[in-house]
Amino acid sequence: MNATAKLHALGQSLWLDNITRALLTSGTLARYIQEWSVTGLTSNPTIFHKAIGGSADYDTAVSELVKAGKSGEELFFNLAIEDLRGAADLFQPIYERTCGVDGFVSLEVSPLLARDAEGTIAMAKQLHAQAARPNLFIKIPGTPEGLPAIEEAIFSGVPVNVTLLFSSAQYVAAAEAYLRGIERRIEAGLPADVASVASLFISRWDGAVHDQVPDDLKNKLGIAVGTQAYKAYSDLLAEDRWQRAFNAGARPQRLLMASTGTKDPNASDVLYIEHLAAPLTVNTMPEGTLKALADHGNIGATLPRDGGDSEATLQKFTQAGIDLDALAEKLQIDGADSFVKSWNELLEVIEEKSGAIKAAG
Repeated sequence: MNATAKLHALGQSLWLDNITRALLTSGTLARYIQEWSVTGLTSNPTIFHKAIGGSADYDTAVSELVKAGKSGEELFFNLAIEDLRGAADLFQPIYERTCGVDGFVSLEVSPLLARDAEGTIAMAKQLHAQAARPNLFIKIPGTPEGLPAIEEAIFSGVPVNVTLLFSSAQYVAAAEAYLRGIERRIEAGLPADVASVASLFISRWDGAVHDQVPDDLKNKLGIAVGTQAYKAYSDLLAEDRWQRAFNAGARPQRLLMASTGTKDPNASDVLYIEHLAAPLTVNTMPEGTLKALADHGNIGATLPRDGGDSEATLQKFTQAGIDLDALAEKLQIDGADSFVKSWNELLEVIEEKSGAIKAAG
């Protein structure tokens, strides 16, 4: 049994953090599903910017959409939804076999709406309806402004992937927003089984402190944060409030480990995968990390539900002068800004391709 199959057997879902048209048309994604136990997929503006700007695979589709009068964000979402529908259809058997627990793909609302709750809610509903796939998550950032949008989207029956979470406190706030939406559905007599995941970003922690801590602490912060969040996750699911929701038909909002590609070239390329295995969770990984895992990964023990030594490890970073709360807030703000930058670059690429098509007649 290779490492991908072992991780899947332990109860953690392996999702691919990538989408390109070539992945679909070449049969590569289908092969990952069949051979490497991949059961879902995530996307973000940076991924689409690289996919659309870095190849000619989308040129024909862009040309057709331009001729149909589409431009800007509308044109992009048409391209993205076409890709994600194709991926969702590949995962549909998994979605059905797991009764809607697994087999999801994810599409992000415009990052320009990160601090606009009303705009986020409206776009989440519109995109999910347009995609017309039950196994498609709408990604909403877990910023303070995003929390009301998460609650409202869940209440409206839109499955949500909460993104840009960096700490246990941010995760708990997002989980409570999800649960409020579910409790409102129960009170209104609506089905409570609206799916959600909460995406905790891991590797950016270590990148942020790499030059500020001694060698014995390098590449240990992300794992400690993930372990601490897993304890918070386990504790929440055991609370009476969550148990009452489960009794009414709700499902756990699964914790998702995101940003798990290793940034430090001197560290193991499967560092975060091997150390963050846990049942009833998801790990979404870049394609290169997935290949490395299949080739030479070694899955051992799962995360301890009691947090293990994560608090002691985090205390060492505090003693080294790292303000963890301030850094979590900064990472979330920087992450949102980074997605806006990629979004604007993506729209520039689309505008350039559209302009060239119009100029060519």
